[in-house]
Amino acid sequence: MIVLDKEHKLFTLHTQNTTYQMKADAYGVLLHTYYGPRVRGGDLSCLLQYTDRSFSPNPNAAGTCRTYSLDVLPREYAASGGGDFRIPSLEVEGPDGSHTASLRFAEAQVRPGKYALEGLPAFFGTEAEADTLVITLEDAALQLQVELFYGVFEAHDLITRAVRVVNRGEGTVRLRQAASLCLDLPGGDWDLITFDGRHVMERCPSRAPLRPGVQSVGSVRGTSSHQHNPFAILCGRDAGEEHGLCYGAMLLYSGNFQAAAERSQFESSRLVLGIHPYHFCWTLDPGASFTTPEAALVCSSQGFGAMSRRFHRAIRSNLLRDPYGDRRKPVLVNSWEATYFDFDADKLVELAAASAPLGVELFVLDDGWFGARDSDSSGLGDWTVNERKLPGGLEALVTRIQALGMSFGLWVEPEMVNEDSELYRAHPDWALSVPGRGPSRGRAQLVLDFSRKEVRDHIYAALKRVLSSADVSYVKWDMNRSLTDVWSAALAPERQGEVYHRYVLGVYEMLERLRQDFPNLLIEGCSGGGGRFDGGMLYYTPQIWCSDNTDAVDRLRIQYGTSFGYPPCTMGAHVSATPNEQTGRTASLETRGAVAMSGTFGYEMDLGKSSPEERETIRKQVEFFKKHHHLLQTGDYYRLTSPFQEGPYTAWAHVSPDGREALVNLVTGSTHAALPFTSLRLQGLDPNLDYRVNGGKLWPGDVLLTAGYPIPLFLGDYQTFQLYLEAVDASSPAF
Repeated sequence: MIVLDKEHKLFTLHTQNTTYQMKADAYGVLLHTYYGPRVRGGDLSCLLQYTDRSFSPNPNAAGTCRTYSLDVLPREYAASGGGDFRIPSLEVEGPDGSHTASLRFAEAQVRPGKYALEGLPAFFGTEAEADTLVITLEDAALQLQVELFYGVFEAHDLITRAVRVVNRGEGTVRLRQAASLCLDLPGGDWDLITFDGRHVMERCPSRAPLRPGVQSVGSVRGTSSHQHNPFAILCGRDAGEEHGLCYGAMLLYSGNFQAAAERSQFESSRLVLGIHPYHFCWTLDPGASFTTPEAALVCSSQGFGAMSRRFHRAIRSNLLRDPYGDRRKPVLVNSWEATYFDFDADKLVELAAASAPLGVELFVLDDGWFGARDSDSSGLGDWTVNERKLPGGLEALVTRIQALGMSFGLWVEPEMVNEDSELYRAHPDWALSVPGRGPSRGRAQLVLDFSRKEVRDHIYAALKRVLSSADVSYVKWDMNRSLTDVWSAALAPERQGEVYHRYVLGVYEMLERLRQDFPNLLIEGCSGGGGRFDGGMLYYTPQIWCSDNTDAVDRLRIQYGTSFGYPPCTMGAHVSATPNEQTGRTASLETRGAVAMSGTFGYEMDLGKSSPEERETIRKQVEFFKKHHHLLQTGDYYRLTSPFQEGPYTAWAHVSPDGREALVNLVTGSTHAALPFTSLRLQGLDPNLDYRVNGGKLWPGDVLLTAGYPIPLFLGDYQTFQLYLEAVDASSPAF
């Protein structure tokens, strides 16, 4: 709900459990007055106090008043150069070379439904689901207009933000920084949580107190990156999984980003989230505009768990455009770890034939099917079927796969090119490269310049021919290196600061075309696993390969960190062979299956090499996943313990929204002699209901919530068990 008080220039956004408010003051400055647990309303600018602060200058409009300074006030969107020395959200270079902007309130409008962003991903919502507030700020001297967009999803406690900058003047201006979110909060006693890591070990939570000055993470790799995720949390020092105040902020963007938090000299705090200013400079000619990516905010006063579940529900219902909708996605097997580049049609059909009797429904052909692609050093960019490996093309292979009762999927990497390819030999300037310099290579490949329309059109036409040649129901869109040598032959020297962002827009355009031309196609995103796991990609690819690391024990950490912002149904997760390729660790098939079930679920191994006992276990795993997919994919997610803390096990649960059904998963750590007895306290259940556990005896809900469920002792490392709980009528005594 949006309350618009035009007389007092007061704007209040109410969700079910939170309130967000801002006000344009007597000088036209838009101040942030409150964001937190829901309050009845009123003008919360009464909380602001004013005094003379030395070395904090006063704007010209304040005259001789020394108690008014932009350097100390909580601002809604802070431009640089006007006396606010904290991190800015906007930096503009004027026609005269100045870097000062003074944004003042002009007007506000409320619109039914959720705003959309042309060419950019965004949450969507009908008039019944969301409302939009648009506040317009202006710089009179630059004739610059800044429109602040707010989307309010009351039921999800979600507030989205985006910014459009319009040049209404006659001169050219340049944007040096244009963030999506600026959030000023009172007090400096906050912790900042970011989600960091590296390839094959992504999104591990890192928590530290805000210190005086600026702390930031980000990416200048051209993607959101394995190293840092465009999702961050500001929280109280005492905040935990089930208690405390926290603010989650997510950027829906797949390129360079920065999340920066500052604790000011006067103990206030500011969080700025948006496109990284590194190598960013966007030229706005007269009449031109620039739109920032969308940022999404959730505030929770009940800790991280409640915050995560609000993000999860909003993403599932108002961000993912999943062709399967509420239907279960097929259980898949991927060919990569079974064959790598060494395969032919008969070998692939053999792999599929070993998988189909186990209940696997989708066979995915990974790298090596196109061009002269017998290793990773050749063929990328030549998107034609290699008929030496696949006689008769995809159509012949897919017909054989479908005869087994399976559908067919395909791996692609459209953004890349090998120098040993027909495409590169014909168009070497289509790769990002700096004139006069030799290129940097990653995985023996270069990056195609997706900021150029002719490049995108060529690649898309080739992909469309391939996908139209056979019944392909799934595509894995991969991207296996960071961007270097970022210079485009299609842009003038003064516009080279636009290449990074134009590249991301080009990727989005390609994915949108793919969705429009193949509306029933399931697209899974990937960038060496989790190098581009972000809300922007989820708008186009409703699931993303969570990590190239398929080790079940490492995946406990990776999927745990990912779950703070992203729901399990978006996490590509497979059972792979043991010992694991990345770690050499051995874990039981049961453990590997339990961990993968809390994602999209599938297999990344040669199932034909499984023993009869293993095949029976796999068959039961697939059957169990299919039976409980609604709970695993759409239930509320509870992190019961942390794999980053010392303890005998890691546990998590999927609980139906009504609390009547739950699936609890537990994986032990390394074992020791004479282990103590422990109990696992559950969450999300109804304390007034009784639950039948694994089809056996009844347990009172309040007992499971407060006293817990006894954990049996296990011999051996990394053992697992699952509890399925179903509420029953209170006609039978518990225990």
